[in-house]
Amino acid sequence: MSSPGPKPSGRKYSGIAPEERARHRRASLLASALEQFGTYGYASVSIKQICQGASLTERYFYESFTGREDCLAALYDDLAAAMRTATLTAIDSAPPNLDTVTAAGLAAFIGHLSSDPRRARVVLIEVVGVSAAMEQRRHRVLRDFADTVLAVWGAEGSRPPGRQQRLTATALVGGVNHLLVDWLMDECRDDPTDLVTVCADLFAAARAHWDTAAASSAAPFPDRAGARQQATRPVF
Repeated sequence: MSSPGPKPSGRKYSGIAPEERARHRRASLLASALEQFGTYGYASVSIKQICQGASLTERYFYESFTGREDCLAALYDDLAAAMRTATLTAIDSAPPNLDTVTAAGLAAFIGHLSSDPRRARVVLIEVVGVSAAMEQRRHRVLRDFADTVLAVWGAEGSRPPGRQQRLTATALVGGVNHLLVDWLMDECRDDPTDLVTVCADLFAAARAHWDTAAASSAAPFPDRAGARQQATRPVF
């Protein structure tokens, strides 16, 4: 887990409480980390560079973070939370049609990352393979978005989503993630609205298949007598 944040003590300075000053310093460090990690890459950036970008000394870095990975984890948590908020807000505001709701959520998710390629680079590339703990953190975020897909699609269903539906949602979320990686590695040449359209079409097709399968499994089987009569009925 990332550190919970600074716990300073002392008197007010210029009317600002120590806790508030520490929050401002932490926010400045995270803004600098976004710029540094999102522009030059996690492996290439030092704590000194992050501090220089925030106009703070290293003493204040360690007030908020235990090290460089802890700073990356805190930044990733903030970015993931903002992504989730943007996505859920769009979902809640969309007209009550499942495909429309899904498309709105995808547009918000993709738009939030594509509007600032630094965010996309940190979320999609820089956190990958840093450590086992970071991989667990990344997995939780992807799983959370798969849960969101299941919650949206299951809201109007008569039965809770099963294992097959969870696997489908996980595959779709992974597909969106990799499409954005490809977009980023290809120097953001594709229009993000085209990415949204492709993803929305895939989600709609998967949901239609899901609905068809659910309807088929819910259909009553003919009784044996009826089946025998149907089998012995002349074709012509």
